[in-house]
Order: sequence, then structure tokens, then C-alpha cells
Amino acid sequence: MTALLTTNLGSTPLLGRGKVRDLYAVGDALLLVATDRISAFDHVLGTGIPGKGKILTQISLFWFDLLSGLVPNHLITANVAEFPASLHPYADQLEGRSMLVKRAKMFPVECVARGYLAGSGWKEYQAGGTVCGIPLPAGLQDGSRLPEPVFTPATKSQDGAHDVNISFAETEKLLGAHDASELRRLTLGIYRRAAEHAEARGLILADTKFEFGVIQDGIVLADEVLTPDSSRFWEAAAWKPGGAQPSFDKQFVRDYLESIHWNKQAPAPSLPPDVVERTLAKYLEAFRRLTGRDLDLAR
Repeated sequence: MTALLTTNLGSTPLLGRGKVRDLYAVGDALLLVATDRISAFDHVLGTGIPGKGKILTQISLFWFDLLSGLVPNHLITANVAEFPASLHPYADQLEGRSMLVKRAKMFPVECVARGYLAGSGWKEYQAGGTVCGIPLPAGLQDGSRLPEPVFTPATKSQDGAHDVNISFAETEKLLGAHDASELRRLTLGIYRRAAEHAEARGLILADTKFEFGVIQDGIVLADEVLTPDSSRFWEAAAWKPGGAQPSFDKQFVRDYLESIHWNKQAPAPSLPPDVVERTLAKYLEAFRRLTGRDLDLAR
């Protein structure tokens, strides 16, 4: 199986390519296609992870269904047979990895929920005892569980590479008090429901980020949801505060890039086959653990 790094859908208008997804205009709708690209340290690497886009899409579809009673989402269909006929010739690029979705006006904020201290939250806590300006108890460690989940929004930096944590007061200035409050409510509600499901599967959902938009009917959950690319999932049985936790994500990739002392400047290096295989296995395991199903990537 080869990695799909770039899609080409003929005359279908391409709106842009992100680190992982290609976005197309399809009439009044949008088409999100998750490629097998993988990024690390804000750079897309020269090697993809075969099937990764399918895994991410199928995980998102699982969560959209599970969370449908809590929040509406932007999905129209993920069945290629139900896509417009103009897309059917490209089914080999779309099957299992694409979603036809409603156009939404996206909020300019990443909605982050944290139930545990990790990543940029841990760094900020070390510096001042807070996360996004929210005071936390003294004595917490890297990987500690928080007294209760917190909403820690972020915005994209000017260069689009990094997320920048902001306070709730800054979020209110950006979005208005009503929308800021509603996004906080939705974010924490979804996090609690997802964390409960993950816990039942022997996983800890340490933190995650959501994107929301507005359609005619109101606020919808959009983009990818609760995947290893947007969330930290830890093995519950191995959880031990006091350092980095083994996670279901691209840690093998980061570890390899650190081992070769890459300067984190373009061009990004390629990955050896064993790192690709181990990373793919970790993504597949995340799918299996979360959904209770196996995924046939050959289909």
C-alpha cells in the first residue's frame, strides 16, 4: 500500500491544502479529503503514513455519530456513492478518507479542553501556575490530572504555524460573550462525554481541540474530531504523573527526528520504513481501541 500524499480531482475547485487535508468546493458544500501526509514540528514530512487519512476520517465519523445527541456537526455524507457524479471517477482517492460537509463560517479559535497537564499547558504551569490564565493548584506534575477539565482556547499565529493560548476574556473580545460562553459549554461537554468513552476503553483523553462553525441552523462541530492528530490519548494502565506519557500519536516520528538532530527547518526529512510501520500500527490501535472494530485499509 502506498501513501496518498496529494489529491487531484480534475476540474473540482481546490480551495487549499493543509498539513493533512485537501479542501475542495463542491457546489454549496465542501469536500474534505484526509491525505496520508504527516507533520512534525510544524513541517510536513517527505514520507507519508499509508492509510493514515482513512484512519483519521473513520475515527472522526465514529465520534460524529457518538456525539450527535450533544452537538450537531457539519457532515452531509461520507459515502462516495452519494457524492455528486463528477466526483465518482476519483473514488480511488476518496474512498474511506473523505467527507462531504456543509459550509460553515468558522470561529477563529481552536477550542481546547484539558483534563490533564501536558504540552504547552505544562510549560505555562511551570512558569506561573496557570493555564491560559486559569490558576491551578500548586504541586502538580507533568501528566497530572486536573481537579476538573478546563477550557483553554487558542488562536493561530500570524504565520499559521503555531497555536497561541489565549484567556477566556480574550476569547470574549474575539467572539462576543454569548458565543464564547457557548463554545466553552460545548467544548467541555464533548470532552467529558469523550473522556468517559475513552476511559471505558482503557484510555485517558488528556486533552483535545475542536473547531466549530456556524451554519443557518446554528453552531456545528466541524473538521476532525478526537483523532490522534488532534488529541492526546494515553494508556490508562501506564499513566504515571511526573513525565511524558506514552501516547497514541506520532511520537515515534518525533523521537526519530530528534534522534537524527534535524534542525526543524525545511526541507523536512523522510522517514525510514520501521518508523512508518510503527506509527501506522499506533494509529490503527487507536482506532481499534476507541471504536471496538478493526479497519481494513485495503478496501
